[in-house]
Amino acid sequence: MKHKVAVTVNGRKHEHEVEPRLLLVHYLRDVVGLTGTHIGCDTSQCGACVVHVNGRAVKSCTMFARQADGAEVTTIEGLARNGELHPLQAAFREHHALQCGFCTPGMIMTAFDMIRRGKAADRRTIRRELEGNFCRCTGYQSIVDAIEAAAKEMAAA
Repeated sequence: MKHKVAVTVNGRKHEHEVEPRLLLVHYLRDVVGLTGTHIGCDTSQCGACVVHVNGRAVKSCTMFARQADGAEVTTIEGLARNGELHPLQAAFREHHALQCGFCTPGMIMTAFDMIRRGKAADRRTIRRELEGNFCRCTGYQSIVDAIEAAAKEMAAA
C-alpha cells in the first residue's frame, strides 16, 4: 500500500505516492532526482546523507519519506542562491576541504546546522560536532579550516 507524501524540497513542493518503507535519502535521489545527497553506509554512521528537515540536520537514511510528509527539506542543492555558492560551499572550495567529494554534501549540511546552532565557536567544538560525519580523504584539517572561515563570514554578514 503506497502513501501519499507532500514535501517541500529546496522551496519546491513535491507530491508523490511512495512505498511505506522508502527512506528519505532514496526519495530525494530516486523520486525527486536530487543526487547531491549521498548514500555512504546504509547504517547511519557516515553522515554523507545529511539534509535539513524543518531546519534541523537529519541523516536521511534514518527517516522514511512518509515521515517527512508536510516538512520542508533542504538538500545541498538548495544552499546556493542565484548561481552563487553559499559561503560554506565557497569556503570548502577555498580551503581545499574536499578531495573525492563524496562526504562533502553531508559535511556542508552538518556544518550549516552547526553554525546555525552556534556550535562553531572554536576548532575543538567543530571537530566534536563533526563526529557523526566520516571523511576518508582529507584528515579533517581543511574541513575544520573551511567551517571556521565560513562561520566567521556568516557571522559578519
